[in-house]
Amino acid sequence: MSQPKGYVDPEYLRIMGDHLNHIKRRSYGLMQIQPGQKVLDLGCGPGTDTISLAPLVGVNGQVIGADYDETMIFEAEKHAKQAGVDTWVNHQCVDAMLLPFERDYFNSCRSERLFQHLSTPAQALSEMTRVTKSGGWVVVLDTDWGSLSIDSDETDIERRLARFLAEFSLNNGYSGRKLYRLFKQQNLADISFEVFPITTPNYTLARMGTQAEKVEQEALKAGVITREELNRWQAGLEQADIEDRYFCSVNLMLFAGRKN
Repeated sequence: MSQPKGYVDPEYLRIMGDHLNHIKRRSYGLMQIQPGQKVLDLGCGPGTDTISLAPLVGVNGQVIGADYDETMIFEAEKHAKQAGVDTWVNHQCVDAMLLPFERDYFNSCRSERLFQHLSTPAQALSEMTRVTKSGGWVVVLDTDWGSLSIDSDETDIERRLARFLAEFSLNNGYSGRKLYRLFKQQNLADISFEVFPITTPNYTLARMGTQAEKVEQEALKAGVITREELNRWQAGLEQADIEDRYFCSVNLMLFAGRKN
């Protein structure tokens, strides 16, 4: 199976999931889960969130994790079994644009950092809304890569690379800021939104989180930056790291809406 723009592996999701745990927990709360309910985690990856959702619905409930990637589903099923929740947590390989579930099947649905990879996020949200019961909650957490900011005197290079990441390295790099519009278009009620600034002075973590090496090489190949500019950019960031003054930030957007 071909990999989409911005594809990341299970290890990336595990590390970033640990860093974003407080936001994940907030998204669970917005789902207003009750014991015995059925919930969907769309774009479940290796099952990080499905396993966390398991105790919220309890053994009489059901958690379904859905992802297009068979490797992710294999990892998720393995982790669910290891956690002892596989009797009421399962994972399926699905197309987010055409969910294989009946209308009004779930009490609530969530998706995290999936929409940034989708060419047609409106269709995915439409499907999430369709399979959610009336009165149930749809919760989406995604990144606005247009807000990516790295402290550097090389502002022009920094802006070119940030824009390249948002517009060319991902299918929907401005996904976070678009969620309000998408939720309104689905006629969801009681829409709420929260913005979470993610900041780090950790150079290694930031490089991994932004897939910097891949983005820089793609930008070089596309002619967005020159080799000399890239060398200067990287040298400046490495010096900032040595002097313990590196800083990076980006915003995550969390939206919730209730189906009428």
